[in-house]
Amino acid sequence: MSSFFTTPASQKKRKRDDTSAAQSSAKKKKVTLKRAESKLTSRKTARDESISGSGSEDNEIPPGVNDNEVLSSVSESEDETGAERRLRLAEQYLENIKGETETVGFDAEEIDRDLIAERLKEDAAATKGRLYRHIASNLDLSTSSRTLFRADTLSTTSVAVCPPYAYTVSKDITLIKWEIPTRTKAPPQEKKKKKATTKPPPLARRRPIKLLYSRGNKNETQNPKYQHHTAPILTVAASSNGKYVATGGADKRLIIWSAADLKPLRIFTQHRDAVTSLAFRRGTNQLYSSSKDRTIKTWSLDELGYMETLFGHQDEVVDIAALSLERCVSVGARDRTARLWKVVEESQLVFRGGGTSEKRKMNIKETMVNGEATSLKASYSEGSIDRVAMIDEETFITGSDNGSISLWSLHKKKPVFTVPVAHGFDPALKPEEASAEVVPSPKVPGEPQPRWITALATVPYSDLILSGSWDGRARVWRISEDKKRIEEVGVLGHAHVEAERNGNVDDLEANDGRRKEDQGTIVRGIINDIEIFERGDRGKDGLCVVIATGKEHRMGRWKTLRGKNGACIFEVPNRQACEPGATGVKLADVNNSEIQTKK
Repeated sequence: MSSFFTTPASQKKRKRDDTSAAQSSAKKKKVTLKRAESKLTSRKTARDESISGSGSEDNEIPPGVNDNEVLSSVSESEDETGAERRLRLAEQYLENIKGETETVGFDAEEIDRDLIAERLKEDAAATKGRLYRHIASNLDLSTSSRTLFRADTLSTTSVAVCPPYAYTVSKDITLIKWEIPTRTKAPPQEKKKKKATTKPPPLARRRPIKLLYSRGNKNETQNPKYQHHTAPILTVAASSNGKYVATGGADKRLIIWSAADLKPLRIFTQHRDAVTSLAFRRGTNQLYSSSKDRTIKTWSLDELGYMETLFGHQDEVVDIAALSLERCVSVGARDRTARLWKVVEESQLVFRGGGTSEKRKMNIKETMVNGEATSLKASYSEGSIDRVAMIDEETFITGSDNGSISLWSLHKKKPVFTVPVAHGFDPALKPEEASAEVVPSPKVPGEPQPRWITALATVPYSDLILSGSWDGRARVWRISEDKKRIEEVGVLGHAHVEAERNGNVDDLEANDGRRKEDQGTIVRGIINDIEIFERGDRGKDGLCVVIATGKEHRMGRWKTLRGKNGACIFEVPNRQACEPGATGVKLADVNNSEIQTKK
């Protein structure tokens, strides 16, 4: 007998009607379809946004497109994606620009000298680190102006430039910040003229202004907390962003200064001997320092910290140079080597000088000594490589104590080309100067010795080279188009190069060691350092050359000359800036093919 308690549970459940079950299943299907459609639309919009860049950019109207055109195309763009709409608006913008150029007109010369294409070529060559600019032949050396500036200091040992400022250091432990003259802006009425003159605007003033001054104390040698140098400052460098100035001295200190107020930020004492040279990596705050302790150290000024030390030189490292890549070139004085350091690869390439090839042998013509003709022949071998400068990432130059300037390439271990006795000879000593006897022998006490190369500078990635010694002139050189020769261009301040370095000692003055033609000396004293920067956009207004001079050599007192302790500025204009209708500078392509703008 069945009852409520004995009936199975499955029979107690209430069964649904077929109509209600069908309705519920249909509702579920509609909900799932709506969710799927929303997901598809969200994916589609996300894809369109990723193609077009952003959803906000789709609603922006490019400049030059009329609002009426946009409104008329709204109906057409209902079925467009974001990318198609951007493409259509860009085409309309280009058509509008084309119509404007047809109505207004354009200059064919400006199209030929397209700045965008020119900058792309330069950037491509600069990234590969190759020489791509030929500017030496465009300089007008004859019209260059000279301005002297100095303070009451001893010999100026080095100079650094970060336009419009220059920094000089000297042997009496001084660091001075100068403001270099800048060119005045052209008046607005001249800009409206169709044929504006290509001559650059004049300088606001000629002489630099002394802004800041900081001097050390040699009596604080035993004070480790003293925030300055205690011995002659030998080198200075300025960062490209104008934020830092670094100095190194004979007191083994490397000091980082704030360029704005010349306040010391950090003092490094890791070097065990005098700091001889500094170089910033181009466009960064990475610093390289060389020292007499035969090492090279790298520093990061962003963290004001030490990075690593490079070993390899067998003698004191006296000069260093660097460009954009993370590498530097140094010279080791009497170990007669130049070394290229690849910091990332932790390797080095060694280039050995000091040879006595036929290129370095100079035949000195017959000289009259006490009425007798004497023939002097000698070969001047390199005893010390003292200066180095980089042309591009694969080419650099060195200067030696035998007066030679050598061109080097990474693909050869020996110099590609050498200019012997680039700055002429010093005269032979008089018999009474060379001998301690009361009646000295009338024989010639020695041969005329070549003048050392005391300064080298280049414009990076160009063919221009400047060199200095104590002959009273800063000489200008250029790299040949095939990068296998060094050719003489001239002298700063002179139109033509006179016949010099021919070994003829008849022209030598016995009084002060200068040639007769050198009586009109341009730079008095020893040229200890040279810095170059370009005026205008990519040097269209010429070059500004800052030269540090002194009565003594920056590293010692081997020679003392009559001169002035200080510095001088040469403003070198371009020929195209002086001559109307002249061409622009010549560019070299990445494939070493030269492209010159049309006249």
